[in-house]
Amino acid sequence: MGKIEEDLVARRARAEHEAWLGEIEGIDRTLSFLRQKRSETERLARLAPAGPIVITAGPSTGLRCEQSSA
Repeated sequence: MGKIEEDLVARRARAEHEAWLGEIEGIDRTLSFLRQKRSETERLARLAPAGPIVITAGPSTGLRCEQSSA
């Protein structure tokens, strides 16, 4: 996502230099959406476990979830 944002910022600078107002508006919207998605992805990454989860059925305890070290 970093490279995409970098390219959009460069395109926006050119659009601003050329006074392409419609292009600037479109790029600003795209940058806003991209930054929201990055923020959401980072938030979800913090909430998600670091590795795969293994679910096993124990004889007396029922289902048990544990994080796999793989």
